[in-house]
Amino acid sequence: MLEVKNLNVFYGNIHALFDVSFKVEDGEIITLIGANGSGKTTTLHSISGIVPLKSGNVVYDDADITGIEPHKIVLGGLVQVPEGRRIFANLTVQENLEMGAYTRTDASEIKRDYDVVFTNFPRLKERRKQQGGTLSGGEQQMLAIGRALMSRPKLLLLDEPSMGLAPVLVDEIFEIIQQINKNGVTILLVEQNAYKALSIADRAYILETGRITMTGNAADLKNNESVKKAYLGG
Repeated sequence: MLEVKNLNVFYGNIHALFDVSFKVEDGEIITLIGANGSGKTTTLHSISGIVPLKSGNVVYDDADITGIEPHKIVLGGLVQVPEGRRIFANLTVQENLEMGAYTRTDASEIKRDYDVVFTNFPRLKERRKQQGGTLSGGEQQMLAIGRALMSRPKLLLLDEPSMGLAPVLVDEIFEIIQQINKNGVTILLVEQNAYKALSIADRAYILETGRITMTGNAADLKNNESVKKAYLGG
């Protein structure tokens, strides 16, 4: 479904990504793991068209989308949930979800997707008339994911979905991610909580200072001694 080939990204004179290459197959959960500043978010932004490439290619669903504008990439079913949620704080839950469906015209299907979101996130249904900025951190993360689902993604990029959440909410968010995947959405997950990410992913890539240094089956990497020392606390 997705192949990134030799991505190189610069911020001014700073070389942020060095020939980053990896694949995401249809139906998988893939996770990118790395320390702060390793280039994880830059990688997602490069795929989404937010950050320009110095060189390299992004191929999605058999089409080269390198250099295509972000909103056109969304139209093709590749949707990102940004780090920090980035909901519209002054809009209601319902209005935030409407923004997720902004590019769509299929009114009956949009209504059906509201029901899907509210089934996945019953708390959002209870708070549908409440302003997004008044929600808890966990509810805002649910809203950010729900808004993305309203775009009918085929591939969902999740950037640090558990950041700042209490442990019980982290478990809930990861259960929701697995359910979304079971419903047919492929997932590319960037996550600081390496243990949780490796627990639900099919495969994983380790990113260090802008370079892919290791890749493999997620279960195998979870038991790898060097991965344990660097990312799993022992």
